[in-house]
Amino acid sequence: QVQLVESGGGLVQAGGSLRLSCAASGSIFSINAMGWYRQTPGKQRELVTAITRRGVANYADSVKGRFTIFRDDVKNMVYLEMNSLKPEDTAVYLCNVAVAGRVYWGQGTQVTVSS
Repeated sequence: QVQLVESGGGLVQAGGSLRLSCAASGSIFSINAMGWYRQTPGKQRELVTAITRRGVANYADSVKGRFTIFRDDVKNMVYLEMNSLKPEDTAVYLCNVAVAGRVYWGQGTQVTVSS
């Protein structure tokens, strides 16, 4: 079993920056893909970004050039650097991690961008 805990969310003004962290713990031999999704009330979860075990990342068009994902395999952590934040980025951000053929989700961290 793998547990994920996100942190770093909060309230920020438009144009500001935040860094989200996701810590994985439990029965981990190695982590394959890691990623971030976001969700607003009444809407489907949206893939924000994902990164392979080799460090290849992809991004949703809405965040390209503003968000960066990176991972630390020694600490079993993944991060999301968010810059030039917009009110449209307001959402609960959730970490997900693939381990041994299974996908795990964190509880999420709230990001609110004020205008």
